[in-house]
Amino acid sequence: MLSSEFVKVEGNPEPQGAAVRWLDGAEGRKLRMCVAPSLQKNPRGTVIVCPGRTEFIEKYFEVARELQDKGFAVLILDWPGQGLSSRLLPDSQKGHIDRFETFMNALRIALDEMQDELPRPHVSLAHSMGGAIALAAIAEGIIQVDAAAFSAPMWGIKSRFMGMKYLAWAMKTLGQGNNLVLKPTAPPTFEENIVTHDRARWEIHERLVAEDPALALGHVTWSWVGASLTVIDTFANPDKVAKVTCPVLIATAEEEELVDNESHERIAGHLKDAEHIFIKNSRHEILMETDEIRDQFWDAFDQLLKRAGV
Repeated sequence: MLSSEFVKVEGNPEPQGAAVRWLDGAEGRKLRMCVAPSLQKNPRGTVIVCPGRTEFIEKYFEVARELQDKGFAVLILDWPGQGLSSRLLPDSQKGHIDRFETFMNALRIALDEMQDELPRPHVSLAHSMGGAIALAAIAEGIIQVDAAAFSAPMWGIKSRFMGMKYLAWAMKTLGQGNNLVLKPTAPPTFEENIVTHDRARWEIHERLVAEDPALALGHVTWSWVGASLTVIDTFANPDKVAKVTCPVLIATAEEEELVDNESHERIAGHLKDAEHIFIKNSRHEILMETDEIRDQFWDAFDQLLKRAGV
């Protein structure tokens, strides 16, 4: 059953006026979106929030409220196979995708269908895997934005070793594409986590999943690995990346353990108008970090808007 309600926990109020919207995706799948209006009479524009792997709409309520305070309308999408959008395999805990075009097409559908409610200009705000989706979608001309901010984007995978792409291809060829790369493990405690120093924000995520376990997502499949490495390899082409002509902000976390920070510097050098900031003491989820760390990102985001004239 498709609910019109958000998953709610104490301390995580939804953005003012926000509503759940459902769209028809590929092959009969359903896509869940959050649309939150600008609170200004004359909207400043729309920020398109592109979450990372395992993430979901409610995790970005605080970010959406802050963007509303800046005068923006906000769109957040549960990617295919994540959040409460239709899962892609019978085992809903598997982190799976066939190819990244599936993500990009979902983003295109959402923007096309909701264009009357999403005032221009458009700014993308993408984290981790969402950063790979957004960069590819902008470079391919699938979406058009006036500025793009990336938080710890997945433009390279830290644990990648030579031959991983071919191993993923071989596993898919052998019919193992839907199988997990790693065995399921227990979720980490706060003390064990590698994504944030902020206990309160970490606990909001945990309480949301406890409130609705359907939000949870486990380890990735071989198909996900192959699709991720394929899209990452496209960023090695300077001509492809150079097609992104809007002003860009790239935020890199010092204590990164998931994505390849070197890829940020390399890709920044191929972009026409990019600012690259290095946030000390930050773990991977910059926007879910402590106030001091988040403030650094928001200051740079405001500068991005000035450069873009938004």
